[in-house]
Amino acid sequence: MAETVETEAQDTAADGRRSLGSGPGRLLVALYGIFTVAAASRSLYQLLAQFHVAPLAYTLSAVSAVVYGFITFSLVRGGEGARRAALVCCALELLGVFGIGTWTLLDPAAFPDATVWSDYGMGYLFIPVILPVTGLLWLRRARTA
Repeated sequence: MAETVETEAQDTAADGRRSLGSGPGRLLVALYGIFTVAAASRSLYQLLAQFHVAPLAYTLSAVSAVVYGFITFSLVRGGEGARRAALVCCALELLGVFGIGTWTLLDPAAFPDATVWSDYGMGYLFIPVILPVTGLLWLRRARTA
C-alpha cells in the first residue's frame, strides 16, 4: 500500500501533472522514441539523397516521424492537456496507418518505395498498427486513473 502511494507521488510532476510515461507508459515512450528517431533519420536521408525516387513515400515517412515525436513529447510531458493531445494524435496516426496501408495496397505504383505505414507497417512487424492502439488504450486508462 505504501509503495503504491510512493509510486503515484513519483508519477506526478511538481506542478501536479500526472506522468503518462510512467508504469506501462514507459514502454510506449521508449517505442515512440525509437520510432521517432528511426522514421526521422530514414526520411531525412531519403528526402535529401533520394527524393526523386519516391517523393510521396518519403514525405509521408517524414510526417510519421513528426507524429511519433509529438506523441512521445506528450507522453513525457503529462497532464490532462497533453493526454488529450496525444489521444487525438494516436487516433490520427491509426487513421494514417489504415489509410496509407490501404492506399499502398490499392495503388502500389504511387509508392515505388515503402513508407513507415506501407502495408499497415508490415516492414516494421506491424508495430505501426499496434502502437497507436496500445497508446489509445493507455491514454484512456490514464484518464480514469
